[in-house]
Amino acid sequence: MEANLKRYREELGHELRSILGYWMKYAPDIENGGFVGRIDSLDLIDSNAPKGAVLNARILWSFSAAYKMDQCVEYRENAQRAYDYLSRFFFDEEFGGVYWTVDHLGQPLETRKQVYAIAFVIYALSEYYTVSWDGKVKEMAKSLYRNLVEYTFDQEQGGYFEAFSRNWDPIDDLRLSEKDANEKKSMNTHLHVIESYTNLYRIWPDEELKQHIIQLLDNFLNHILNREDYHLILFHDEMWNKKSDTISYGHDIEASWLLAEAAEVINNEFYKRTFEDVALKMAAASEEGLDHDGGLWYEYDMDIAHLVKEKHWWVQAEAMVGFFNAWEINGDEAFLERSFEAWEFVKKHIIDRQNGEWFWGVDETGKVMPGEDKAGLWKCPYHNSRACMEIIRRIANQRRK
Repeated sequence: MEANLKRYREELGHELRSILGYWMKYAPDIENGGFVGRIDSLDLIDSNAPKGAVLNARILWSFSAAYKMDQCVEYRENAQRAYDYLSRFFFDEEFGGVYWTVDHLGQPLETRKQVYAIAFVIYALSEYYTVSWDGKVKEMAKSLYRNLVEYTFDQEQGGYFEAFSRNWDPIDDLRLSEKDANEKKSMNTHLHVIESYTNLYRIWPDEELKQHIIQLLDNFLNHILNREDYHLILFHDEMWNKKSDTISYGHDIEASWLLAEAAEVINNEFYKRTFEDVALKMAAASEEGLDHDGGLWYEYDMDIAHLVKEKHWWVQAEAMVGFFNAWEINGDEAFLERSFEAWEFVKKHIIDRQNGEWFWGVDETGKVMPGEDKAGLWKCPYHNSRACMEIIRRIANQRRK
């Protein structure tokens, strides 16, 4: 096992450098600043594409976290580039929060306040603070957190509403994307709010913030996690009534370790024990979506018994971490093998061996899905670079035990 872990760590170190090298080579927008809004699957840059808050936040997080790992000066420079652009063009100085998108020149484009996007900016700023040690960065993260609590937190039923107008008025269309249900509360937004609050708590151990993390953990226990099968319920109305019967295998395995991490960071023994147990059950439930080749399918619609036979890049990245985390909890080597197998699948089918980075995904025949982004509003260096860094760190910790 030790030899396999050593090889895993070395391979992921190489892959991390490759991923970030791709983004440093192709993504900087030399003409307009920041990073380009879209690169297609053939690595052609769309210089006029809109720029998204989520993409820019995830770039900021990735380069900040990578710099902390090995102090590469270029990583810090790209983190600063991302921060400078994000703070200059995406922040709404009048109403607070951040815009969903700006155009290629940095002018506000879609100005709605999407809680999901704001959460990612909190997550990224909290990470960048540990690189820059600039008090202004920390205050920006805290300010966004206060925006979420003031404007988007449901004081009556708990949880967070999805989206608002620029000045925080209610809006009709709350969806993150066209594929989502237009409901008041979603698993996806709550998962990334707790992810962002956890990272903020690392740099600002505030008691009120801790209570909001606990409330979110309770939201998952009481509403979002189906305690019968340990899959996540993707959408709810404002009263937490279930509004979806789709299983998202990638979110299941991602949540399994992110929720356990939140409980660990706030250092609450009850929630640590609870979410270690939950992590194991969610990892086991996620195995239902594994194919024989080690890849994890995308979604299963229980209403019509339809399996979406696609294997997306981010789902495989989260499988690598989630199954590794389950092995760390109980020592079951079957979970570790799942993590190894996910990485083997990525190496064979997802990594672009010619130009670098990961393809969006493959279909049931193993063919690369056409027309999808290499970089874009949703395709970022976050899931895959984070998987590399998480497992590198965890293997290092294993060797120190």
